[in-house]
Amino acid sequence: MKRILFAAAAFAGLVTACAPALAQDGREAQMIGFHDLCDHGDRKACVRFGMMLQQNADRQAEWRHAHPEWFFFER
Repeated sequence: MKRILFAAAAFAGLVTACAPALAQDGREAQMIGFHDLCDHGDRKACVRFGMMLQQNADRQAEWRHAHPEWFFFER
């Protein structure tokens, strides 16, 4: 189990390192990392991801367009 969590964290770090090219700011890059960790079963990352979505309500319209998979619950 520890190996899986370590691999997921390493993957998220890699994605976060590569994400700035895709992301428009640091928040979005961080959210991409949390989203990937959440997809791999990290519940804390899911909570952090949801909190960041709510805290940045002013950017949600832009993110809905760029990342529709983040808003699966609205479908």
